[in-house]
Amino acid sequence: MALDGIYLSSLVEEIKDIIIDCRVDKVTQPEKDEVILSFKKNRKIYKLLICSSANYPRIHFTEFNKQNPIQAPKFCMVLRKYLNTATVLDVRQLNSDRLLIIDFKSSDELGFDSVYSLIIEIMGRHSNISLVRTRDNIIMDSIKHVSSDVNSYRVLYTGVEYIYPPASTKLDAFNFSYDEFYKYITDKDIELGEKFFTGTFTGVSSNLSSELVYRYRAKYTDFDLDHSQNIYDFTVGVFNNMSKNVFLATYAMNGKLKDFHSVELTSLKDCEIEKYDSPSKLIEDFYFRKDKHDRLNAKSSNLQKIVNNNISRCDKKVRILTQTLNDCENKGTYKLHGELLTANIYSLKKGDKIASLVNYYSENGENIEIKLDEHKTPSQNVQYYYKKYNKFKIAEEMALVQMNLTNNELQYLHSVLTNIINVENYNGIEDIKNELIETEYITIKKHGKSKKAKPTKPMHFISSEGIDIYVGRNNIQNDLLTLKLANKNDMWLHTKDIPGSHVIIKHIGDIPETTLLEAGNLSAYFSKSQNSSSVPVDYTQVRNVKKPSGAKPGMVIYSTNKTIYVTPIESTLQRVE
Repeated sequence: MALDGIYLSSLVEEIKDIIIDCRVDKVTQPEKDEVILSFKKNRKIYKLLICSSANYPRIHFTEFNKQNPIQAPKFCMVLRKYLNTATVLDVRQLNSDRLLIIDFKSSDELGFDSVYSLIIEIMGRHSNISLVRTRDNIIMDSIKHVSSDVNSYRVLYTGVEYIYPPASTKLDAFNFSYDEFYKYITDKDIELGEKFFTGTFTGVSSNLSSELVYRYRAKYTDFDLDHSQNIYDFTVGVFNNMSKNVFLATYAMNGKLKDFHSVELTSLKDCEIEKYDSPSKLIEDFYFRKDKHDRLNAKSSNLQKIVNNNISRCDKKVRILTQTLNDCENKGTYKLHGELLTANIYSLKKGDKIASLVNYYSENGENIEIKLDEHKTPSQNVQYYYKKYNKFKIAEEMALVQMNLTNNELQYLHSVLTNIINVENYNGIEDIKNELIETEYITIKKHGKSKKAKPTKPMHFISSEGIDIYVGRNNIQNDLLTLKLANKNDMWLHTKDIPGSHVIIKHIGDIPETTLLEAGNLSAYFSKSQNSSSVPVDYTQVRNVKKPSGAKPGMVIYSTNKTIYVTPIESTLQRVE
């Protein structure tokens, strides 16, 4: 599922058609490894996203709006200095490799024209973005600095000469002759298997190589050196058609994306195919969720660690309390021994080690033996058993109270963890952080007045029948939604005994069944059981939902509820931002 050089060639064509001769309108850097160049053409804004992420490096036009940091990073400032109002001269790909160059003409402080090249290396963990002055090949800055300690072949930082990555010895997929082809595969002793095309040509991913081998074998019976002319003719035909007949599609199975390409992947059988008319749109749809999830997960990792540590602490406390309650199960024996010793104290004397007494509490009236301390008086022995009984009785009462509090805390912590997993943006992470500060799981030192991010609002959906449905993003919002914003006659939904969001259906009168099921799906989807089936969802009017005194955010009790069962899927309902 990597962005290879062949697919990049289709992106280059799209980018060239739009930005050549355009001026840079705006430069932003929403992420530490991601920049966005905005261009204005025919009264329309085109935003070119360039990402050097180790997991999802890519370049494409984007329609999503990303929040920028309050203070722009250094690399962004350098790009603004040299590229603001600069004109795009050319966009080119180095051979068929995953290296793209965008040339800009810009005027310096003295009014002299200079040419700068933005060099984008899409190479996994070695991905980078560098701005280079072409007249002397000097790096103005790179989004990732690489020192000689990391790479002995070349360095990437301000003021040094730019050196291209080591040139590939493979053939250029769009420019090779039969003699070059035959010499290469014989000299390199390339294995004629599934990865033949990856080993022979630059920019061909292993998945595309498997596809080409599959196509070749469907057309020819033999795949060996004796038929090298057939292989050459087939390869030239395929690569020539790529630039003419671009087939853009993603391939999914059971709702999970498997692959994408600008070449039709006929080898992927029984897959759901979604076609696109823009390589940028395909890339954005394919990588958006994956990249977004990874970034949010990294950004919220500290919060997850805090919550998980507290969950572990509570689990340990539950184990200790459970053991305490088990130990207290025999407290009645100590009370029985104390009462029997009290009833027979006249027959006991100091120095006795065992008292054999009739258990008059038993129907059979059998004798039981009670151990005594020979150094204590009968009265002291009686007091010993009553004290042990009272000790276990108090311990049991306190353990039950603590067990209830700990279970409630665990329920709350799991709900916070679910909210972190389902968070949609950085503001949502900040909301949860503020919630943990409010509930004293995070302590911060106050340094005067600090600017707080604007809190997010509950999610707002419109059902297929035009009814408003609201979903809390975190426990603070759950309380706000259920206890303040909702009317007492509104319908309240929540997964049964499962951490998740509060859902409110704003409607007067009977709730249509379709809307109820759609709201139930939202409740299950934004819960810990998002990937489960037949999730129970309780629903009742808001009037039946109460918040116990002293309960943590989002924790409520409810009554007179009914239950529906839903298998959660991502909602297609209209969403109001």
